[in-house]
Amino acid sequence: MEAYGYYRAMNAAAKAMLAGALALFCGVVVKAQDTSGPLTPPPTEEHNVRRVTTTDPAAVPPALPPAEIVKAFAEKEDRFLRARVGYGYKKTIKLTEFGKDGQPDGEYQVVTQTTVDSDGRVYEKTVEKSQSSLHYMEILPGGGLATLAKLPAFPLVTSQLAKYDLRYVGDEKVDEVDCYIFNAKPKLLERANALFQGVVWVDKQYLEVVKTYGKWVTDLGDMHPQDFPFVNFETYRENVDGRYWFPNYSRSDDFVHFKDQNIPVRLVIKWTDIKPLPANVLPAASPDSAGKPKP
Repeated sequence: MEAYGYYRAMNAAAKAMLAGALALFCGVVVKAQDTSGPLTPPPTEEHNVRRVTTTDPAAVPPALPPAEIVKAFAEKEDRFLRARVGYGYKKTIKLTEFGKDGQPDGEYQVVTQTTVDSDGRVYEKTVEKSQSSLHYMEILPGGGLATLAKLPAFPLVTSQLAKYDLRYVGDEKVDEVDCYIFNAKPKLLERANALFQGVVWVDKQYLEVVKTYGKWVTDLGDMHPQDFPFVNFETYRENVDGRYWFPNYSRSDDFVHFKDQNIPVRLVIKWTDIKPLPANVLPAASPDSAGKPKP
């Protein structure tokens, strides 16, 4: 319980996190600029990003049967998905380009706030927007990051489990919380519905998902925001009200390819000030009951 409490406190202090958009409706195009020389990967920030890609069987079996763990965390995902629409938040979205020294060379940031209008309807209002200093990406109204709003935070709900092979691969600490690790892979790719492919970290004590890393795939390939390169997202969660684990930080690192150059770029989405909405508001739009996006 001590580790669990530490993780809750740490996340509350760090407060950060996926699914969202650049005022949710901005896009990016590559500008005709040129640079030369090798590019170093962008440095890490906030969270130490570690990814599990092993296909080897786990050396030590978990304390509980893997099927029992999966059933338990999926049922909690169902509950978190239902509860999420009743909470508001402040969302910060930041795009960063990195120079040859690995340091930020251009940025754009927008902040939105959940707002309730006079009719009790919930929407996101832009409350802050920086002047873009990006060199290779240009923000266009009505563009690709709107796609991110369709990527649900809870892909492995009970109704979707039959579509996945979920394999226990080991354990690891996430911010001092002991976790089981599962690889998730779609059994059969679909055209109409994108499915999650990646890794899930599950708190050993409470059997709740605290972190995911992965992408969305269809039989046409990987999903990514239109005009953006971002595919894989590292997503952390925060314990809210001692009951729910909501995403609060999501990050994707990739490259903009220009001529013979690979420009490192990063997308970070953070959710802070996550609070219950007034009881009389109309529910905000939420992922469909299956917890999956449509391409």
